[in-house]
Amino acid sequence: MSAFFSLRRAGTVAFTALILAPSLIFGRSSVDPGQVAISVARWLEQGHYSRQKLDQDISAKFLQTYLTSLDYNKLYFTQKDVDEFEKKFGATLGHGVLRGDVEPAREIFGRFKQRMEGRIAKSKKLIPKKYAFDSNRATELNRQDAAWPKDEAEADLIWQNRIEAELLREELAELKLRPPQETVTRRYNQVLRYVNEMEDEDIVKTFLSALAQTYDPHSEYLSPSDLENFQISMRLSLVGVGAVLSSEDGYAKVKEIVPGGPADRNGQLAVNDRIAAVAQGDGEFEDVVDMKLDKVVEKIRGKKNTTVRLLVIPGDATDPSKREVVEIHRDEVKLKDQQAKAEVLDFGQGADAARIGWITLPSFYANMDNRGLLKDSSEEKSTTKDVSALLTRLKSEGIQGLVIDLRRDGGGSLEEAINLTGLFIPKGPVVQAKDANGKITVSQDTNPGVAYTGPLVVLVNRLSASASEIFAAALQDYGRAVIVGDERTFGKGTVQTVLDLGRLMPPFSLGSADAGALKLTIQKFYRVRGGSTQLNGVESDIVLPSLTDNSEIGEGSLKNRMAYDEVAPVKIADSMAATPLFLNELKARSSQRLGADPEFLYITEDMRRLRERLAENSISLNEKQRRNELAEDKLRKEQREQDRQARGPALGVQAYELTLDDLSSPKLRAVAFDRKQEKASLLDEEEETGDKKSTVVPPDPIRNEALRIMRDMVELNRQTKTASIKPEKSL
Repeated sequence: MSAFFSLRRAGTVAFTALILAPSLIFGRSSVDPGQVAISVARWLEQGHYSRQKLDQDISAKFLQTYLTSLDYNKLYFTQKDVDEFEKKFGATLGHGVLRGDVEPAREIFGRFKQRMEGRIAKSKKLIPKKYAFDSNRATELNRQDAAWPKDEAEADLIWQNRIEAELLREELAELKLRPPQETVTRRYNQVLRYVNEMEDEDIVKTFLSALAQTYDPHSEYLSPSDLENFQISMRLSLVGVGAVLSSEDGYAKVKEIVPGGPADRNGQLAVNDRIAAVAQGDGEFEDVVDMKLDKVVEKIRGKKNTTVRLLVIPGDATDPSKREVVEIHRDEVKLKDQQAKAEVLDFGQGADAARIGWITLPSFYANMDNRGLLKDSSEEKSTTKDVSALLTRLKSEGIQGLVIDLRRDGGGSLEEAINLTGLFIPKGPVVQAKDANGKITVSQDTNPGVAYTGPLVVLVNRLSASASEIFAAALQDYGRAVIVGDERTFGKGTVQTVLDLGRLMPPFSLGSADAGALKLTIQKFYRVRGGSTQLNGVESDIVLPSLTDNSEIGEGSLKNRMAYDEVAPVKIADSMAATPLFLNELKARSSQRLGADPEFLYITEDMRRLRERLAENSISLNEKQRRNELAEDKLRKEQREQDRQARGPALGVQAYELTLDDLSSPKLRAVAFDRKQEKASLLDEEEETGDKKSTVVPPDPIRNEALRIMRDMVELNRQTKTASIKPEKSL
């Protein structure tokens, strides 16, 4: 096993996506790509959880994965090309890789380059034409699930609509980089330039990555530079903006905001935002649409204390012509910013008053000191140790209930997920894991002590993944906590390890030291009650409307995902009688509030519009219609802001902030409850309207409702205890 990764670490969303800059260095190191291909193929066959041989079925799937990795929107290849490749390689591609044959990768890429050159030459003749933008036609927003064009004539029609749509989008954009025709022309020149710059090592890298991702979306071939980026992410010392990107639909798309990083503290960038252009400081924006991801990352990264500006299309925008400028001050992503922190919240007055503890947990961290460096020390930081310390102080402050906020917690250490669960349950099983041989291992909490026995809510969303899901699932299975949030969590129930291919290749292979690595899925997680967290995630007991709760986010949105299944349950202790959950009553009360809360009505409306857009997957080419829709959208946001100003604060809460540095402080530090919170959804009402920025701090309705649910739990527990000690009347 590689020294870079431990089997005790739960594979996470962040782990996969923080590897941002793929580039292979075969040319510089003289590594034999055929030998690397053999090693990757053999380990996938022998080590992957599925133990699937590279047979005819996998070969056909592999071919499709490689074709779509080159032509993700199905714009350049035609069905005729695909049929030809299927006939020639469909049944034998995997067998060829096992023999070290990577020539099909080069041949297919050569055809792709040829098709791209021809298509862009045709498109450049369409760009200068005059367009009235007054038709009733529409074009597809995303063609990833579409069929390949059957022939050149159909491809011509697709491209005519595409070019017209791009020109209209640039015409409608309030923030224009340059005239629409010039912007679109430069974009395709750039696409062609980057394809022409691809060398053989880039082609083979793409090919082997497609092979790994044919097995499942979390298996991946890592080049030497990928490994370097992985080590940076593990050290948590990357200087940049703290955003995790992936390439999708020609854009660098935000997959995750790193907790505690500059983008997180800035609060303007959100998951699913797409980056259209990048500018250094006050310099000119450079269009990055259809630019290679590593090039985009290179432009966004930079020296500490410098500024980068991003021109983004918001993830919740119903029209792709909408643009916003996000200015971020580059800084180091520090471990201290990602540690657990807490608040004491005094909510309500008189008989309805409740003192509630709130712990925000950005990740399940372990084996890192205050500098964020991996090392073996008895004083290493750990999630469990930190939460335990915060709990001790919160209990001394007399909290009556506790909320643990796992929104956007992408996971981390499996061991910490197990140990943290142990703070809230008696000793017992926490999670099961099954390997490729069907062997099931049950991980136990061995500490009989319970650090906190009071009412407990765990707040989650679709971005809560892996270790977060293990923790939430265990507390739900034990009947220990009420899970509140999106309909379900991310759904990543698999474990990966990283294999250093150089150590596994024949000792005299050329360049084996620079062979890269294979991130390989080797296990699946299961709940103690038998169900898997894979794909289904953890379903919330009380569902709150949220824009993160959509089909674009989660394991279900990934290609080649592994299926949900179950194993036999393991025996666990009975639910803790001291902390009844009152689920039916809590649901009824919450449902009644949701129907009257303006913020949730806004979210419900936006969810409907977003889901309609995703379902329709098309956009009008009529300028008048689009301008009317944009005007309606702007008016809607302005009206909501005015309504918020008229309503004032949603809750009367006195908040006190508590960090790990404050534990010995005799007095809690009072803060404003309605201060700017970490962004927890795609909904961002703190947008610029015209040239005037909003002065209203946007509420976090999900946080507010979780607080109300906890107050209900406190009240119901209080009533139960009062009833239990009430003396009986004698007759």
